Amino acid sequence: MDDDPVLAECRSSIDNIDAALVHLLAERFKITKRVGEHKATTGLPPADPDREQIQIARLRHLAETSGLDPTFSEKFLRFIVDEVIRHHNKAR
Repeated sequence: MDDDPVLAECRSSIDNIDAALVHLLAERFKITKRVGEHKATTGLPPADPDREQIQIARLRHLAETSGLDPTFSEKFLRFIVDEVIRHHNKAR
């Protein structure tokens, strides 16, 4: 299959998208680290359930309008938020 140009082109695009996702997640976690540090120094709780619900609803809507399974997008966001909260708890 290595000589299939269509497959090679698709895989190259997937590789580029995966790289972009990793870079975007790294940037997101740099920012959430700052948030965690700020919360720790100001006494704010690590989690913000109201904000999480707003974000879940927003991303579910974005997923729906983009043709992505909204349940998948919610699971993905929940995974990220749980990791952020874990980091915030460690910052305390």
